Amino acid sequence: MDAFLASRVLAKDDDWADSIARAVGMQTAADDVVRAVVQQARQNGATWQVIGDALGVSRQAAFQRYGKPIDPRTGEPMNTTPLPGVAELAASVIADLAAGHWARVTERLDPTMRDGLSEDALAAAWAQLVGLSGAFEGRGAPEVARAGDLTITNTPLAFEAGDYTARISFRDDHTIAGLHILEGQKS
Repeated sequence: MDAFLASRVLAKDDDWADSIARAVGMQTAADDVVRAVVQQARQNGATWQVIGDALGVSRQAAFQRYGKPIDPRTGEPMNTTPLPGVAELAASVIADLAAGHWARVTERLDPTMRDGLSEDALAAAWAQLVGLSGAFEGRGAPEVARAGDLTITNTPLAFEAGDYTARISFRDDHTIAGLHILEGQKS
């Protein structure tokens, strides 16, 4: 924000809390205007590519923020709200993997995953990562998105000699429906 605009927002008596609240209100109003213009653009035939370009993001990012996906199974709008607390769930799964708590991870798997992924197989997969890239060093903040019936987290992982992304998909009952370690960090 430039100095002129900031001076219009700031209270004369330096009431910073009030000034910050007004600035947040302006930001919220601006977000509402952008949302309305995007909806109008879509109604008038603008593609997500055009909208994404105007917003300075990919067409997928524009759709994920402003789109209203329709469930092909029901014809109704899809739930696009991520599962609450899912970032913490993903972090705890990664902590269990790093600590070698294979049983804790497999207990969280949904029935289909549990049938296909044993503790031994999970341990072997983690050992392969360590063999390729050295010891686990840490994780970054997860990115979270809702896709259909799942909430998907993408968490950057750092090993001594390589970067990966842990993609963990959660069902609404907090069970794990998918667990993938992808080479490189996804943004």
